Amino acid sequence: MYGMVNQALEDMLIERFGRPAWENVKKEAGVNVEVFITSNAYPDQMTYSLVGAASRTLGMTTEEVLRGFGQYWILKTARDGYGELLNLGGSNLPEFLENLPTFHTRISLIFSHLQPPGFSCQDITATSLRLRYYSDRPGLSQFVVGLLEGLGDMFKTPVRVLQEGSAGPDRDYDLFLVEWEQPQP
Repeated sequence: MYGMVNQALEDMLIERFGRPAWENVKKEAGVNVEVFITSNAYPDQMTYSLVGAASRTLGMTTEEVLRGFGQYWILKTARDGYGELLNLGGSNLPEFLENLPTFHTRISLIFSHLQPPGFSCQDITATSLRLRYYSDRPGLSQFVVGLLEGLGDMFKTPVRVLQEGSAGPDRDYDLFLVEWEQPQP
């Protein structure tokens, strides 16, 4: 993963738990990097180790860490660093979700070696859709839940996310039901 992911995790943990907690997480994970360079690639296992160490060190489940990180990613990291790209995605939650499949295409123009996840929307109604999440990186479904909740917050639209299925031998995607309140005219 790119350093921007690890840097964002560091920022979130320092902001919420303090620098000493972050140093303990790094030590527990066996990570000796002083500064993550956002445009450099780091092994995926490093990120997984940091998340696991955060879970153990902070007394949280891995799912809680990932979900909180997904929310933080949207509300802080993405907005601060890629606000203009986010704005291109749509002016409301349903529009943004329908445009999500093209979002990482735009990001790939910036990060040439990006291995982005894939998204597709189906069963679209005025207040819900089903989102398929395709990724070569296992175990990140709660990060996606956090991202979707963060998008709801960003668009000031209450959202409910339910994971209906997981990738496995007969399915190459996680499936989420995303429901929101109908925007008022």
